Amino acid sequence: MTTVSGQPPRVAILGAGMIGEVHRRAALLAGAELVGVMASSPERSAEAATKWGVQAIGSLDDLAALELDMVHVCSPNNLHAAHVEAAVAAGAHVICEKPLAVDTQEALRLHALAADAGRVAAVPFVYRFHPLIREIRARREAGEFGAWQLLHGSYLQDWLLSPQATSWRVDSGAGGPSRAFADIGSHWCDLMEFVTGERIVSVMAAMTITVPERPAASQRSFSGGDAAGPLAKVDTEDAATILFRTQRGVLGSAVISQVSAGRKNRLWFEFDGASKSAVFDQETPETVWLGSEDSIVILQRSPGQGATDARRLSSLPSGHAQGYAQCFENFVADSYAAVRGEGPAGLPTFADGLRSARIIDAVIASAQSGAWVDVPAEPQN
Repeated sequence: MTTVSGQPPRVAILGAGMIGEVHRRAALLAGAELVGVMASSPERSAEAATKWGVQAIGSLDDLAALELDMVHVCSPNNLHAAHVEAAVAAGAHVICEKPLAVDTQEALRLHALAADAGRVAAVPFVYRFHPLIREIRARREAGEFGAWQLLHGSYLQDWLLSPQATSWRVDSGAGGPSRAFADIGSHWCDLMEFVTGERIVSVMAAMTITVPERPAASQRSFSGGDAAGPLAKVDTEDAATILFRTQRGVLGSAVISQVSAGRKNRLWFEFDGASKSAVFDQETPETVWLGSEDSIVILQRSPGQGATDARRLSSLPSGHAQGYAQCFENFVADSYAAVRGEGPAGLPTFADGLRSARIIDAVIASAQSGAWVDVPAEPQN
């Protein structure tokens, strides 16, 4: 990828943890020149800079001098606002990890900031970039499923199953008032709305903390190890369930968990229409199940068949499994394409991050009150 000037885009990454590594790989594969990294401390920044062969960024004030085209914000959630503001002020476009912000008002401010500055501002709801997700969406747009009858599914993980497992995400001060739902439930809701065209208008939610205390010291997300040291009280949910209704009155439900043994990243859905149903499992993304009253079809990903966007995103031959890494690569490549003014379809933006923040706030409010809570509609432009 090159910029309008014909040069590779100059990119910096703020945050050098697990997800920062994922962004780095995708950026390099998209043709970026990675010029700087800033981590949680000067020592960590220097360590990451040495490992990646780039400059260590000492402070946000240094961003402007780097003449960046894109900043990837991969820091803890409570730092997103400051990091996005600094990137925009430095003249860069932005990719910011989800959740975009710790609450709706902050997300609204970041969305307005990027829009007013004319920046491309994207959020990695990357499961949109599975080719078969685009295939199901295209079939929905063609009317193949009929009116939706029921929308249901789950996103289950087990990386926090052990009482000794922890992360900065567990602490509401760093991650925000919701953990499991904001972290992975947001993915499920975004994917449901993207695929079905439905919009959640009200939610009934419940949350549970199954591990009341975890080690106070943080560790790398998804590291698989146990932390040691003193324990601290957990104030964010390990699991959540939601019921929802859409603007067309369709009923739905989702189960979200980070403590389900044996489930690594099982984002699963079944969307039931009047004519057909579709089932997708993110852990086995090479096929989808399509059912009707008199038949069942297992559809396999193929770069030579299906919807135009599904073929575009299908970068490997059938039988060579595509997964999360290719989703992320396609997302970053499309974000850079947007910087060039190409306008790729389906790119999740800060508007989608704001939409997600509204849903998260409604889920939190419902879990606290035990009542149905409306999700505010987006203002009309």
